[in-house]
Amino acid sequence: MKLEAQKRAAGAAASDRRQGRLPAIVYNQSLNVPISVDLKAFDRVFRSQGTSNVIDLEVDGENHQVLVKSVQMNKRKRLPQHVDFYAVTAGQKVNVHVPIEFVGTAAGTREGGQLDVQRREVYLSVLPRLIPGTLELDVTALTIGDSLHIRDLAALLPDEAEILDDLDLAVVAVVAPRVVSDEEAGETEEVEAEPEVIAKGSEDED
Repeated sequence: MKLEAQKRAAGAAASDRRQGRLPAIVYNQSLNVPISVDLKAFDRVFRSQGTSNVIDLEVDGENHQVLVKSVQMNKRKRLPQHVDFYAVTAGQKVNVHVPIEFVGTAAGTREGGQLDVQRREVYLSVLPRLIPGTLELDVTALTIGDSLHIRDLAALLPDEAEILDDLDLAVVAVVAPRVVSDEEAGETEEVEAEPEVIAKGSEDED
């Protein structure tokens, strides 16, 4: 997917934002160029490509294949404030987080179990052209007590990809339904009753 950018002068970030442009930088070991991109255009591209898909970034007519490495956000306005683009080099691996998508309905959930998702992405070293958009992990066969781990994702990856996460980390499991004891149920009733007492006390004070 393509995104157009312009080189940015030092100290122009505030002016760019007022004009609806997003300050950014494109870099790698031999490159460090301040740029700006149209905010709305970036939003469309980022929603589509995320951080694990290559973007064709055109900077004043010069093309770079890049990954979004980080996005600084204005928490109050919930808008991007700055973006770091990493320019990839053909033939060199990059480290990326690839999202995991869970497909199917676990057999154990039909028996009352609950699907416990513990990780939603995996950290890989992989050639840019081989980066998968998502990894679809089938959970259909999981019964209560079963789990899948990082090592189980290897079969979904190209041979050239290397998993950087601990292979023994759990990704998803089906756990037995939690049984609530009579004592816990009583504690819950007491907690639920407490706000009524507080509310009544407030009314008395009024």
